[in-house]
Amino acid sequence: MKQIAFIDLFAGIGGIRLPFDELGYKCVFSSEWDAAAAKTYEENFGEKPYGDITKISSKSIPRHDLLLAGFPCQAFSIMGKMEGFADTRGTMFFEIQRILEYHRPQAILLENVKQLVSHNGGKTFSTILSILEHLGYHVKYKVLNALDFGVPQKRERIIIVGFRNLSKAKKFSFDFTPIPYSLSQILERDEDVDKSLFASEIIRKKRLARVQDKEIFYPSIWHENKSKNISVLPYSCALRTGASYNYLLVNGVRRLSSRELLRLQGFPDSFKIVVSHSEVRRQTGNSVCVPMIRVIAKKIKELL
Repeated sequence: MKQIAFIDLFAGIGGIRLPFDELGYKCVFSSEWDAAAAKTYEENFGEKPYGDITKISSKSIPRHDLLLAGFPCQAFSIMGKMEGFADTRGTMFFEIQRILEYHRPQAILLENVKQLVSHNGGKTFSTILSILEHLGYHVKYKVLNALDFGVPQKRERIIIVGFRNLSKAKKFSFDFTPIPYSLSQILERDEDVDKSLFASEIIRKKRLARVQDKEIFYPSIWHENKSKNISVLPYSCALRTGASYNYLLVNGVRRLSSRELLRLQGFPDSFKIVVSHSEVRRQTGNSVCVPMIRVIAKKIKELL
């Protein structure tokens, strides 16, 4: 059986790639501009991703059957009929577009925040779907939640899957059996967690005073939102890169460890940590739910 070749764009730390590697796909090209993320990627996959994709020609990218990308969301402009690349030039989706135009792989998998659907009044998403159709892809999409894939993190993401072959596109389905999650399975023992991750006595007392009217249970994640309201939850809210250092506290007393952050995205414990804790926070906040991608990867493999 032919090995399916894929490319990994905006690769981050490899959350999209990981399940495809597990299933026997072959990565022939990867790209990530952030140096710290590239370091984590190289240590775990044995190859250094190429840098800024905007400076890499489509011709220099190897032939592939599948394009993977978790790309940044930016507004596009539409003026009347689609004027080739003019609508998206200057955005990161343009880089995907020009590579698809040149290589025409059999299938694509794109991942983004769920707000992509309503971004810029829905025009951004409409432009993406129109361009993919123009390039010959039959597309299906759905907003999926990491909580349904055995991961105790409420993280909703839009997944876009497309095939050049209409028959294969019709056969593809987002149907799956939800996998129960357990917060206790991803938590480390407090005594094994670095003392620097524990909140100060002042912060802990303030948090406790603000949840007296709520049901408190353990284990739990105490989430402080932008309005300073605290929720006691059996799961983590979505990991974010620019959030307050104390917006998520395990049992109201400590921050999540680097390993716990990776587990919340479904990375195995064999995944190497080679950067600082602050970098792990940023990298996991930018990453994807690995088990979610694994389910999609299996479905794509059945059709290619």
